[in-house]
Amino acid sequence: MEALEPARKRLSPERTRTNDPERTKAELLAVATEEFAEFGFSGARVDAIAERTRTSKRMIYYYFGGKEGLYLAVLEKAYGDVRAIEAGLNLDALQPEDALRHLIEQTFEYDDTHVDFVRLVAIENIHHAKHLAGAPAIRRINLRAIELIERILVRGRVAGRFRDDLGAVDVHMAISALCFFRVANRYTFGEIFQVDLSEPALRAKHKQMIADAVIRLLRKE
Repeated sequence: MEALEPARKRLSPERTRTNDPERTKAELLAVATEEFAEFGFSGARVDAIAERTRTSKRMIYYYFGGKEGLYLAVLEKAYGDVRAIEAGLNLDALQPEDALRHLIEQTFEYDDTHVDFVRLVAIENIHHAKHLAGAPAIRRINLRAIELIERILVRGRVAGRFRDDLGAVDVHMAISALCFFRVANRYTFGEIFQVDLSEPALRAKHKQMIADAVIRLLRKE
């Protein structure tokens, strides 16, 4: 047994981590999310990501094929996490208006507490979605949001509660726009109008206001 000890000590962190590839990939994605959200696609450095995860550029290229592959993996996970939470809300068990309100409140909370997600989406818009254009898997993931809303709308129309001239994409845009804006523009909006959007009472007011606005928009006259 003693003869084996020096060999164990010589094992590098990278060699040790290759024994748990899923953990290594998860750590790389977590750190890469922070790097891309902070510095954008152009400013993020693979060297910095490798250093923070105590691995090497070679491992990043091995798992993701390079910087763009890592960036797309980050986007896929970011969108996938959102859609997974929505799928677990069990909205089909709620009345249409209650289901829609619950979805809106969840979107509000997620955007407000996941600033990196909002930054990543904003960054990809700066690049005119050129990376997403080559990622059909991400489009498929996000179709789940439309399917979820469509089920709510159909039930609301059958119950005579919702108008029938607004589609799921329209509603998704309205929810996203109102929830996303508070996070993406919180600093400029706050500075210009001297308001703190994180203040609990104002936060709660906006959360209810957004839900009320979208639901009223959908209600049948």
